[in-house]
Amino acid sequence: MREETESARNQFSVSPAFSMQQVISVWVRDPRIQKNDFWHAYIDYEICLHTNSVFFTKKTSRVRRRYSEFVWLRQKLQANSLLMIQLPQLPPKNPFFSLNNGQQVADRMKGLQKFLEQILQSNLVLSDSCLHLFLQSQLSVSKIEACVAGKTSFSVAQAVQSSGLRRFHSEEDLQRDLSVSCDSDSDSSDCRDPRHKNKVSPLSKSKSAATLDLRGACQEELLSCSSGSV
Repeated sequence: MREETESARNQFSVSPAFSMQQVISVWVRDPRIQKNDFWHAYIDYEICLHTNSVFFTKKTSRVRRRYSEFVWLRQKLQANSLLMIQLPQLPPKNPFFSLNNGQQVADRMKGLQKFLEQILQSNLVLSDSCLHLFLQSQLSVSKIEACVAGKTSFSVAQAVQSSGLRRFHSEEDLQRDLSVSCDSDSDSSDCRDPRHKNKVSPLSKSKSAATLDLRGACQEELLSCSSGSV
C-alpha cells in the first residue's frame, strides 16, 4: 500500500528547480446558473489561469466550463496518457445535486479546482493539447476533439490565441463571454453553440454566499501572483 501511495505521489511531482521557475496558478470560481429554457438549467464555472510556464504560450486566460466538460477532460487525458499515470478523481456526481444549494455548489467547485491543481503538476498532462484547449479556448468538447485530430481549419495554437484575453474580474466581460452549452448537468453533454444566446441566472445570494465570497480571495491571489511572477 505504501509503495502504491509513493508511486501515485511521484506521478504528479516536479523537481524543486522546475517548481521554483515555473508557476501555474489556477482558480475555479464564479458559479453561474445557465438557462436555455424554463425546464433546463445547469451551472458553469469560470477557470482563471495565470502562469509563466513554458508549457503555455498564453500566460493569462479565463474560460467557462461545466461539470460534464470536466468529466470529458479527465476521460480524454486518461486515455491519451496510455495508462502511464493515474489521474486524480473529480468530485463525484450527485444525483441529488441542486443548482440552488450553495454548499453543494461550493464543494463541487473546490473539488474541480483541486483536480486541476493536481493534473497541472504532471508534465505528461501539460503536453496534451486537449488540456490547453479546455483551459484556454471557448471550443466545445466536440470541437476540441476535431481540432486535435486536425479536422478543423484552425490549429490548436490558433484556437488558443483567438480566445479573447481580458481582465478576469470585469462583470461586463463576464456577460459578454457567456456561452451556450447543452441543457442538462449530465456527463454526456458536449454542446456549446456561440450562434445562440442563453439566459443567465446568477445564484441566489442567500444560498451561495460561500461560493461568491471566493471572488475577493481570487482577486487578491491574482494580484499577488501577477506581481510576483516573471
